[in-house]
Amino acid sequence: MRFNLTHRDTQTNARCGVISTDHGDILTPIFMPVGTVGSVKGVYHRDLKEDIGAQIILGNTYHLYLRPGLDVLKAAGGLHKFCSWDRPILTDSGGFQVFSLSPIRKLTEEGCIFRSHIDGSKHIFTPENNVDTQRIIGADIIMALDECCPGDADYNYAKKSLDLTEKWLKRCISHFDETEPLYGYSQTFFPIVQGCIYPDLRTRAAETAVSYEREGYAIGGLAVGEPVEKMYEMIELLHPLLPADKPRYLMGVGTPSNILEAISRGVDMFDCVMPTRNGRNGMLFTWEGTINIRNKKWADDFSPIDPQGTSFVDRTYTKAYLRHLTIAGEMLAAEIASEHNLAFYLDVVTKAREHIAAGDFAQWKDQAVRKLDERL
Repeated sequence: MRFNLTHRDTQTNARCGVISTDHGDILTPIFMPVGTVGSVKGVYHRDLKEDIGAQIILGNTYHLYLRPGLDVLKAAGGLHKFCSWDRPILTDSGGFQVFSLSPIRKLTEEGCIFRSHIDGSKHIFTPENNVDTQRIIGADIIMALDECCPGDADYNYAKKSLDLTEKWLKRCISHFDETEPLYGYSQTFFPIVQGCIYPDLRTRAAETAVSYEREGYAIGGLAVGEPVEKMYEMIELLHPLLPADKPRYLMGVGTPSNILEAISRGVDMFDCVMPTRNGRNGMLFTWEGTINIRNKKWADDFSPIDPQGTSFVDRTYTKAYLRHLTIAGEMLAAEIASEHNLAFYLDVVTKAREHIAAGDFAQWKDQAVRKLDERL
C-alpha cells in the first residue's frame, strides 16, 4: 500500500491524498461504509459504486469468523470474491464486537476468550490467529487485535488495557511479518493507538505504534462515551506524533460534523454504522440539518429528501413519500434512507477534498458544521 499526499490546508491540519492498493485507489479524506457480515445492510454493490461512490468498504472479523466461517471464505477465494466486491476492503479485528456483544468473555495475555452471540459456542482470538483470520478474509487493510477501552474508564483501567493492547500488538506484527497473503495481492497492517482520554497514555501508544513503521495508523477508543471535546483533544494531541506521510484512520466516528472536525485535525479515513443504522430508524442527514422523517411535518412535503443531494434517491423520492413508506413499515424505506445517508456521507468527504484543494476548507467547514448540527 502507498499513500501520496496531494494537498494541505494552510489554516488547519486537513489534507488530501491517494491511498493505492492492489484493488484500486482511495481518495482521502474518505468515508468507508460498514459491511459487517459481507454486505452494507440493504444496499446493492451496484448502488454503492455507481450512486453512493464508495471506494472502500469494511468487513467485520468477529461476524465473518462466526458466520459464514473461515472454511467458506477460504474456499470462495476470500471476501472479495465471496461478496463480488472488486474494490478495497478493510477489516477490523473484531475486538470491539467481542467486548460489546459477548455476554461472557475473558481477557488474558494469551488472547480473548469469548462465546458466540449466535449459539454460545466458545472461541478465542489470539493476536496470531486473529491475523490469520484476517488473512483468510482477504482484507487489503488488516487491523490489530486490541482492547477498546471505555471512554469513561479510570486511569488505572486505561493503563492496564493499553499494556495488554501493546503486548498483543507486538505479537500481531511479528506474526503478520512472518506470514504471506493467500490470494495473490498485498495486504497491509495498521496498529491501533489506544489510551482512552489520557494524554500520556495516548502519547505512549502513538510512539509505540510508530516504532513499528507501518503503512498507516488507526486511532481507536474514541466516540465510546467520552465528551466530544475530549475526542477532538486526543486527535489534536496525536497529529504531530503520527507520521505526516501515512494515513490516519479514526475508527467508528461518527456524525458528519464529527468527521469534518476530525478532517480539520488531520484524519484521513472514517467508518461508522450511523448512516445505515440511523437511516433504518428514520433519521436522515442533509446539508440543511438532520431530519426525523417520521415527524408529521413531512407528510405533505413534496420536496426532494435533500434538495442539495447528489444521489439517485435524492433526485427521485420526496420527503412525503419516504415518510409514507417509513410509517407503513415498508422495507423500501430503510433501503432509500440508507442509500441517501451513505451518499450524503460520501458527499461530505468529497466536498471536503474539493475545498482543501481550493484552499478555503476552514471557512467552508465552519459554515457546514453549523448547518449539519441543526434539527429540522
